Amino acid sequence: MSGGRLVVPFAVVFTWAAVGAAAQQPDPSQVQIESQKLADGVYMLTGQGGNIGVSAGGDGVVLIDDQYAPLVPKIREAIAKLSEEPVRFVINTHWHGDHTGGNEAFGKAGSVIVAHGNVRRRLSVEQVSALSGRRTPPSPPAALPIVTFDRAVTLHYNGDDLEVMHVPNAHTDGDAIIRFRKANVVHMGDVFFNYRYPIIDGGSGGSIAGVISAVDAVLLTLDERTKVIPGHGALASKADLVAYRDMLATVRDRIAKLIEAGKTQDEVIAAQPTREFDARWGGGSLQPDVWVGRVYVDLRRGLAAE
Repeated sequence: MSGGRLVVPFAVVFTWAAVGAAAQQPDPSQVQIESQKLADGVYMLTGQGGNIGVSAGGDGVVLIDDQYAPLVPKIREAIAKLSEEPVRFVINTHWHGDHTGGNEAFGKAGSVIVAHGNVRRRLSVEQVSALSGRRTPPSPPAALPIVTFDRAVTLHYNGDDLEVMHVPNAHTDGDAIIRFRKANVVHMGDVFFNYRYPIIDGGSGGSIAGVISAVDAVLLTLDERTKVIPGHGALASKADLVAYRDMLATVRDRIAKLIEAGKTQDEVIAAQPTREFDARWGGGSLQPDVWVGRVYVDLRRGLAAE
């Protein structure tokens, strides 16, 4: 390796296998991998599944997430247009299949897979959806992260410092935020869904409180020029992330007040606590009433744990 060095009621709680359309395997022939340059040597790739971050330079290529396994050939073609160097590292932002599906192929090709320890633990064993009962089998050994961390790890690579920070428990219990310090780019993984209601995987330890706390922590590090890669959705800015945080907090507070008033889940949904946000945020895979129901269960679970 040249150049860079590594410093080392629950019925609606769900895991990745139950997440709507995103759980469906794509038809690779219909997917186009698009590349967007964010800074010198830093790119965002979009296709089907989670957005991919790329650091490309003389040390090699670092990928942040790798979508679905059938898309790996197209992802490799897109990377080849950016760099002749091999993919030396893959960083997983969390364990879900639309972010880790390419792990096995890249791992077999020699890429070092890096992730929070909970990502390796979840990929290593069968996962069972609390919503549907659907089973996700253990990943093969080549797909597992071989470098894991607890709180943070930094890759000094391609002339930049890629700071990888764990944020507990947000979208899942293994989320990582990656900051390209010199390029002023941040990859949020699924802690941030840009202008769509987020999937919060309670079955994997996620919570709306954790998402808001994670966003608050990231906002402290951003400026008006920072480019923010969301897990899903278009490239974003600090202002977009602020709008997301404000939406989450407003909806959480409204639902919490309704719970305190003794309202049932159906009554909370009927109250439409997301009404002024639906036109802007309701176009994703979760319809507003479904999302409100899931936030309700999340908050009730939190109250029960107190």
